[in-house]
Amino acid sequence: MYKKILITGSEGFIGKNLSINISNQFPEIKILKFNRNNDINDLNEMIKEADFLFHLAGENRPKSVDSFYEVNHGLTEEICNLLISNKKDIPIVFASSSKVSEENDYGKSKLAAEECFTNLYNDGFSKVYIFRLDNVFGKWCKPNYNSVVATFCYNIIRGLDIMVDDANSKIDLIYIDDLVKVFIDLIENKTDSSKLFHVIDSYSTTVGELASDINLIHKKRLSQYVENVGDGYMRALYSTYLSYLDKENFVYDLVSNNDERGNFVEMLKTKNSGQVSFFSAHPGVTRGGHYHHTKNEKFLVISGMAKFRFKNMLNHEYFEISVNSNKPQIVETVPGWAHDITNTGDSEMLVMLWSNEIYDKENPDTFWEEI
Repeated sequence: MYKKILITGSEGFIGKNLSINISNQFPEIKILKFNRNNDINDLNEMIKEADFLFHLAGENRPKSVDSFYEVNHGLTEEICNLLISNKKDIPIVFASSSKVSEENDYGKSKLAAEECFTNLYNDGFSKVYIFRLDNVFGKWCKPNYNSVVATFCYNIIRGLDIMVDDANSKIDLIYIDDLVKVFIDLIENKTDSSKLFHVIDSYSTTVGELASDINLIHKKRLSQYVENVGDGYMRALYSTYLSYLDKENFVYDLVSNNDERGNFVEMLKTKNSGQVSFFSAHPGVTRGGHYHHTKNEKFLVISGMAKFRFKNMLNHEYFEISVNSNKPQIVETVPGWAHDITNTGDSEMLVMLWSNEIYDKENPDTFWEEI
């Protein structure tokens, strides 16, 4: 295992995410951080110590065109010279750009930087990894700078305008956690070291679809609706959207339906997996007293004691189930069986409830039946 890892551009978006992941997963590793507050002498001393290098520092929106070449190429050239003079044949990861093929100063400066590391590789440095990245997104990325995802999330949350010049323009997006995982695999020697150039899996979409997806997440959030955010692109986009919320928006209100029995609150509604709610009941109170033809519900008593009663709607078979919060158990309602629940304890009962479908006032699939 490597003992000291040098990260240039440690205060940048990728650098911050990589640093915290290394610290969490490998607390024994010392991270050497090179950023705008350091000079070449600092860099030389860090290279002497390091046994792994992530070169993430770069300039993409400078005030002067010269800065493209001073930072992207010049700093890289200096790093290569220091590696050679200090005889440090250590693993090197370089964050390049897919823009290297473009005829602009940014692309040209990144290509020149690649050539520096390519020469090292050809001269016998055994582990050089060049990643041509573009449109990396995720938490801690600066909005209204050079990330369309960060800008859209930040502005939409705050009710600010977003600019979509060409809604059909295709865009490939790399999620920061996917990128960091690849970098962590390199630290753990899980990646093929014989290749010079490497690619990261990306998500393909259009600028218009991206804007629509973020707007949808934003609109649904306060209405308790959640899109399919469990994996893939929408998982990454949803997480990124949340990371741009102001602290004041970490909390939002739900509607509490109170009556003499207790209260009922809908917590979360999903696109394809029903909804989650909770309700309370005062001692001795019975709730329910109905059956469903198709709907299924799962109850979990999280505080108190309860008695569930069931009646088969065809043959009127009857039975009871008693549960309490000391032993977590799911009580399931079955289509065609009427059911109710009674608080049999001497304190308020709290129950979590999942239903496989979102409640529809026009077609509730709920029919009252005394038990």
